[in-house]
Amino acid sequence: MRYSKPGDWILDQFLGSGTTLVEAKLLNRNAVGIDINPQSISISEKNLQFQCETTSKIRIQQGNSTNLNFVKNGRIDFICMHPPYANIIKYSKDIVGDISLLSVEEFLCEMSKVASESCRVLKKGKMCAVMIGDIRRRGKVVPLGFQVMNAFIEQGFSSKEIIIKEQHNCRSTDYWKKQNNDFLLLSHEYIFVFQK
Repeated sequence: MRYSKPGDWILDQFLGSGTTLVEAKLLNRNAVGIDINPQSISISEKNLQFQCETTSKIRIQQGNSTNLNFVKNGRIDFICMHPPYANIIKYSKDIVGDISLLSVEEFLCEMSKVASESCRVLKKGKMCAVMIGDIRRRGKVVPLGFQVMNAFIEQGFSSKEIIIKEQHNCRSTDYWKKQNNDFLLLSHEYIFVFQK
């Protein structure tokens, strides 16, 4: 992890299957993973059941990424998150607070709260990385990535890096290839690196 060192505390506010925590454990970082979905918690706990030479502390908690009241101000050394892309893929049917069920406008409002909490718990001068991509609605591109970037800047972060990550196996790739071979696909995600 480029922006952390052994013993640092890493936070992932959208735990998913636990990839960030697995890497933290392998690299001897302490980590806290949060997810609102109990299924993600269960999957992550299973994925972390491996032995390696480490002294790291790994903590998983079910909760809402907009409220990190169990983390004190300025305690985290690095934040790494990969939130859902509004409601493009719904990760639950009816979990209250699941932002994958929200419209773009509602999603951006909640991401502003996520950014605020991230800024609160991160140490001054430390980094927060957010991976997100753009989406399509009714045939038009919605620049969700840059809208999320703006939400973090509005909450006090400064933009350090914008990394473009090539994305493979998108849900709509086959559809668009059949429609028009010259059509430019949304085949990338952004990794925005912010500094507090």
